[in-house]
Amino acid sequence: MPEQRPLIFRKSSYSSGKGQNCVEVADTGAGAAVRDNQNRELGHIDFGSAEWRAFLADVKSGRL
Repeated sequence: MPEQRPLIFRKSSYSSGKGQNCVEVADTGAGAAVRDNQNRELGHIDFGSAEWRAFLADVKSGRL
């Protein structure tokens, strides 16, 4: 089984600057992991690279 490297989360650039309603993102090598910074103990959601690219394209275009 391949060794799992720890995820290194960073605050999303789309999160509010006041520290509330923040989303944290980590690169996984196969896409991205996303979690709520106020509920880290609940874990994260994994997205594959194609899903993540599509999501970012929709956010940047204003569709989301």
